[in-house]
Amino acid sequence: MSELLEQIRSAILDGRYALSEHAYEEMDNDRLDVLDVESSALSGKIVQTLTDDERGSRYVIEGLACDQATRVQVVTRFVKPDRLLVITVYQIR
Repeated sequence: MSELLEQIRSAILDGRYALSEHAYEEMDNDRLDVLDVESSALSGKIVQTLTDDERGSRYVIEGLACDQATRVQVVTRFVKPDRLLVITVYQIR
């Protein structure tokens, strides 16, 4: 497992993360909840790194929701060295 994925998972497990308002809206649209976000980040892998934002790199993690069947992508960014922001979340259809 990559060191970056370890850092993301550690932030999730330690509660050192926040969800953006946009993430909450998208979760509601796809009928997902916080546990699905956590499950996806903890079970998934980084499938893309987006570097075109001056605020910092974004990491797209693809994993499974709590039901272990629904595929979910979670887009994150570190806003401080030890603080993670979940920018958006969506179900892969």
